Amino acid sequence: MDLLGIHDQYYHRVRKFILASVKNESVADDLVQETFIRIQENLDSVRDPEKISSWIFRIAYHLCQDHFRAMKKSSSQEEIHEGLVTLQESPIQKELERGEMSRCVQDKLSLLPETQRSVIIFADIMDFSQQQIADILGLTLENVKVRLHRARKKFKAILEKECTFEVDERSVLVCEPVDKTNGR
Repeated sequence: MDLLGIHDQYYHRVRKFILASVKNESVADDLVQETFIRIQENLDSVRDPEKISSWIFRIAYHLCQDHFRAMKKSSSQEEIHEGLVTLQESPIQKELERGEMSRCVQDKLSLLPETQRSVIIFADIMDFSQQQIADILGLTLENVKVRLHRARKKFKAILEKECTFEVDERSVLVCEPVDKTNGR
């Protein structure tokens, strides 16, 4: 497969994953660009063309990990705040809302540790199979199942603690952040 075909086929999915992970449009754009640079530099090293998707998302995942490590080192709270503000205005947020995921749920996803958040993003937002996630993360299928189970359990606990759920006038389940000042 040639680089142009790979770019055309994977660009939007790679960007969707990276943006959901880093929650900052400009950082996501940089990481997407770096992902495709690395793909171009290493395309000849792909031994099994059947696993190119996993290989591509593994590159994107590792670049996100590098970004988080660098962010942790710099301890830049401004970048975290900017990322959360950018998420509220981003195209992925609109796409997630169309999928009935409210802003409250999106914000609470960031409370998960990155390893759990990534598994949920791959499974529930990107709709990857557990085997694909295992290939991308370099884990066993059993390990992915365990991580996904634990991540969903922890996420459910976070949502129960941090949000209230109601059915709106459209009969759609929505959640709102708990107002800690008056107990709601």
